[in-house]
Amino acid sequence: PARMAAPTREERTACWGARDEFWQCLDSHGDDAAKCEKLRRAFESRCPQQWVKHFDKRRDFLKYKKKLETEGYVPPEAAGKS
Repeated sequence: PARMAAPTREERTACWGARDEFWQCLDSHGDDAAKCEKLRRAFESRCPQQWVKHFDKRRDFLKYKKKLETEGYVPPEAAGKS
C-alpha cells in the first residue's frame, strides 16, 4: 500500500500554525465555521487529512473537557429536565 511520507519539520510547523489560526478564528467567532472558511481551507491544505480528522476530534474533546471543568458533569437523563 502507498504510504505517505512523514511531514518534514517545516510542514508540521505550517500545519500546526494553520490549525492554531483556524482554532483562534473559531474561538473568536463562537465556532461559526462559515466565518473561518478560508482558514479552514488553509488548515486542510497544509495538514495531512488524517491529522485534520485527529485535530477536529481533539478540538471537540478539549471543548467538552473545558465544559466539564467549568459546568461540572450533568448526567444525560438530567440534561433535558429543569
